[in-house]
Amino acid sequence: MFLIGVALRDVFQGVIVPRAENTVLRVSRYIMRGLWKIWPAIGEIVYRDAVDKNEDFLATFAPFYLVTVQAVWVVMLVFGWGLFFYGIRDQLHPQGMSFSDSVYFAGATLLTIGYGDIVPDGLLARGTSILCAVSGLGVLAVVISFLFSIFAAFQQRERFVVTTGARAGVPPSGLGLLLVHAKAGIRADVAQVFRDAQDWTASVMESHLAYPVLIMFRSSHDYESWVGTLGTLMDAASLVISTLDPNHLENPNSRGQARILYNLGRHLAHDFAAYFNQHATVSQEAGIERFEFDAACEHLRAAGYVLRESDEAWPEFERLRSAYGPQLNAMARWLRTPPLQWIGDRSRIARQKAHIG
Repeated sequence: MFLIGVALRDVFQGVIVPRAENTVLRVSRYIMRGLWKIWPAIGEIVYRDAVDKNEDFLATFAPFYLVTVQAVWVVMLVFGWGLFFYGIRDQLHPQGMSFSDSVYFAGATLLTIGYGDIVPDGLLARGTSILCAVSGLGVLAVVISFLFSIFAAFQQRERFVVTTGARAGVPPSGLGLLLVHAKAGIRADVAQVFRDAQDWTASVMESHLAYPVLIMFRSSHDYESWVGTLGTLMDAASLVISTLDPNHLENPNSRGQARILYNLGRHLAHDFAAYFNQHATVSQEAGIERFEFDAACEHLRAAGYVLRESDEAWPEFERLRSAYGPQLNAMARWLRTPPLQWIGDRSRIARQKAHIG
């Protein structure tokens, strides 16, 4: 009954309850973290010299995990019910059943196959056989609807990721987003981008904390990821808040929309880092150097933006970014997402080169 309870509780919390919980008996949580410890290592060994193939291999993790955790749930239920039926085997016919026979009967009942070669005889055996079948039908029905919800949320997330990539250059960056809009003559539209990003951030926070496996789904496009998209938007918002002169913004709403997005994004970054125990790897630094910030300011001036004095803007930008940058960097490193200008593993990116997009 303990095994059965643990399995059903994990299904209930992982699929039905719209809130992620770090409880001791969450089997699916241990499976995800255990598999992810070995999955990237396998990819690096097999595809050491093929970055694209390694990225494709990492993209198979989330689907593989979904199949694995469902198989584990079924095995736990079959084994648990098998132990229970073995304990009341005197109420099952034919008599003298072995443990393997009890597990077989549990599997046939759970999956509602019902061959009829083993028959319950007695109130307890008949009642628990019905409960076994109900638990199997319930788990399968819930899991099927769960899969539809997962892929729908993934597609909704990726539509915005692709749109942001088109607006922020390749690879995307907060600086690139501002430069692309300046080059296209639509600097006033940045406020609307921040407004749309608020809805996207809230949607990701709600869906990905409810179903953490979504965090592991990778984008099908090069140099794009949900972590990178969030970092791009947050860096752009931080630049607008700290660096652009508020008296010379094309749209006076840009600064206010940037501030709201910043608050939402910071909340999301902290929640995700906490859930996946990444706070231990988080520093208190902004994650970029002063010369990188100065180079970004030069590109913004060249694009036609009016900026505050760098000595005034830098401390505020550093303060803003230190509240979310370390968390996003820790998540990006843990997820092995493609590195961007200021997000993730930047060792492969020239630090002296300011990205234009």
